[in-house]
Amino acid sequence: MRKIFGIGETIYDILFRNDKPVAAVPGGSVFNGLISLGRTGLDCTFITEIGSDKVGQTILDFMHENGINTDYVSCYQGKKTAISLAFLDENNDARYSFYKDYPNNRLDFEMPLIQENDIVAFGAYFALNPVLQDKVKPFLNYAKKQGAILYYDLNFRDNHRHEVESLRDTFLENYAIADVVRGSHEDFINLYGHDDCRKIYEETSKFCPRLICTRGKDGVLVIDHGKEYSFDAHPIVPVSTIGAGDNFNAGMIYGFIKENVSRETLDSLTENVWNRLIGYGVEFGTEACMSTSNYVSKDFAERYKIVR
Repeated sequence: MRKIFGIGETIYDILFRNDKPVAAVPGGSVFNGLISLGRTGLDCTFITEIGSDKVGQTILDFMHENGINTDYVSCYQGKKTAISLAFLDENNDARYSFYKDYPNNRLDFEMPLIQENDIVAFGAYFALNPVLQDKVKPFLNYAKKQGAILYYDLNFRDNHRHEVESLRDTFLENYAIADVVRGSHEDFINLYGHDDCRKIYEETSKFCPRLICTRGKDGVLVIDHGKEYSFDAHPIVPVSTIGAGDNFNAGMIYGFIKENVSRETLDSLTENVWNRLIGYGVEFGTEACMSTSNYVSKDFAERYKIVR
């Protein structure tokens, strides 16, 4: 079976509503999607970093329980695992405060065995952080050389907005190595000052020919080699939107495997295939919004189970 590899941040999310804590769960942009994929029975490996504390051990145990290979997790002795405080507003959208304790030398790992048509998920600030570029970039280049499909989630929050210009070259490098780029309308506003996906595609298509724009209740726009496809979202009242985009990504990656999308077929995806792929993304993302968990429920995942 094809394997899924993720590289990204691991963090412990404490959720607040009306300034009172209501839930505490392991999280992280790529992490959330991998947990959902692991629950469906897919072979997932995560490259990340934690501290050697109780929170770090709790997260490791959680990954094991959900079928995630942790052989490439860097555990920092004497350091604490990153924590985020997520304050939910009246629309159940979150604003964050982060608390991190990293050593100077980070993310020391051997390259895992990646094969053709495996899938690599990366994104968020982790894929832009200048401190990590000497570790992240060689991994992505290696994965590309091995023939993996690279899925890039922008996930660019407004607290890094002041860094846009200094990070511009890294963004473009990530676009260029990716096979699929996904961004939300919030990401695009933070990056470009607007969320006109067609204009953004005109700027970025020379780097990556496939752009997925998720627009909340307004649905999803896909632009693939200049062809545009629009898809509806499910009308829901969310409990929390924290894992919505992460699990949309999980659904897309699930669809790549379920629909046998390979490097050979990636350039010839029809509207019908995109419809099925986006359908998985919307289903996974919607499910994640129905609880304060950051991932799809085990009952949901059981319905999508893939036997290795």
